[in-house]
Amino acid sequence: MNRQQLGKLGEKLARKFLEDRGYRILETGFRCRSGEIDIVSRHKDDLVFVEVRTRSNLDFGTPEESIDRRKKQNLICTAMNYISAHRDLPASWRIDVVAIEMSAEGKVTRLSLLENAIEQE
Repeated sequence: MNRQQLGKLGEKLARKFLEDRGYRILETGFRCRSGEIDIVSRHKDDLVFVEVRTRSNLDFGTPEESIDRRKKQNLICTAMNYISAHRDLPASWRIDVVAIEMSAEGKVTRLSLLENAIEQE
């Protein structure tokens, strides 16, 4: 499985995982000049932007560790662009991370949700 296929599979698994926990998916793959948000959703009274990170080996760290400072800034900027381009959104918003680790055989070995994982600095 190549990197792109792994990413697509991870996003599919994340959508199902989130829906099972009461998240309502509004949009996937939102793009603007500053970057991309994998999943835009509503959970309870919050607008939730979700970054999905999938890894098939941990040679370069865990999925969460792959989000560097520049990526965090891009996610915040992209979230703000989404908010400014859409109306009737909740005032409260956050950025969550779904971290997925998979075996070489393509089996999920860990799937974790980190709520409010990325905060504005």
